[in-house]
Amino acid sequence: MPITRRRLLGATLALPAVHGAHAARRSLTIAAPAGIFQQNYETAVIDPFRRRHPDVEITYYPTAVSEQILSLMRSRYTTPPIDVALLELTVAKTATAEGLLAPVTAASLPGVELPDTAFTPGVAGPAAMLDCLAIAYSPQRMKPPTSWRVLWDRSLAGKLVILPAPDWSGVALTLIANALYGGNDYRESLETGINAISNIAPGVATWYPIPDIYSAIINGGPSIGVAWNAEGQMRARRSGGKLAMALPIEGSVFQVTTINLAARAKGSDAALAFIAYALGVEAQQATADHLSYTPVNAAVELGPVTLARTSASPARRDRMMEVDWLDVALMRERIARSWRQRIIVRR
Repeated sequence: MPITRRRLLGATLALPAVHGAHAARRSLTIAAPAGIFQQNYETAVIDPFRRRHPDVEITYYPTAVSEQILSLMRSRYTTPPIDVALLELTVAKTATAEGLLAPVTAASLPGVELPDTAFTPGVAGPAAMLDCLAIAYSPQRMKPPTSWRVLWDRSLAGKLVILPAPDWSGVALTLIANALYGGNDYRESLETGINAISNIAPGVATWYPIPDIYSAIINGGPSIGVAWNAEGQMRARRSGGKLAMALPIEGSVFQVTTINLAARAKGSDAALAFIAYALGVEAQQATADHLSYTPVNAAVELGPVTLARTSASPARRDRMMEVDWLDVALMRERIARSWRQRIIVRR
């Protein structure tokens, strides 16, 4: 679901002035992924916002997955209450339907011009960043792969690691394999993709790497795997040359992370100001440079190093497969059942 080329201009909303030596500090709690994402996002986005708004006290609430944030937001007793949430698109859809999120529209973000495709009907918050499925590999044990078809190379049997559906990377690989081998529109059938992946199943070293695909490759286990690009790029920079990421020439699929305002946000002015800043040129540039996510803001101009690490270039965007993740979410269990019955059993 590529973002259009219309300009997306960002500016931080002005916060009401706080006067007096004893003026109360405003608090803002942001729920977002833990680990290496948190380390880089705080440096790239949150710390600069803190410097601009020293009267806003920010708490970063680290979580493992978007579903955990959803669970916390469902509770009336979350301490501290969540004001801003970074959520995977399908989870944001559920949170919106349950009334947990307040709408963030173009009108609520003066000074920020969003393309229509940044908003998804039925989802309260706009897209904040885009990731893509890619190939993780060991540059010490194999040449850089250029095509998804390398996964079907029999010389790599026993060296391959894949997370099966219902994990979203397994679902995304099914869509890609279906298109790669000439299947019909994924809404009609994924039979071609399921058959293609079943052919490589006997060569998979493990379906459930511990603790994750990136670590398994870094630690000298499998040589190649299927994983999300942004985390892989961040991990690769710290791996001492033991991990690298490849963006296949055929293209990939975007995964959308949305930024959302909680319906029970304590201070919506500070929360909206942060959302506006996170969508602005400065923060989007930093998110791409530090975290290797493709910006939503089309006004961002990336350097060659960041362009090489992301799918932000026009050529790579044009090769992205258009996917309606809300439709795919309805198919997810059916895809997972096909994996259990026809793919995993072949190992």
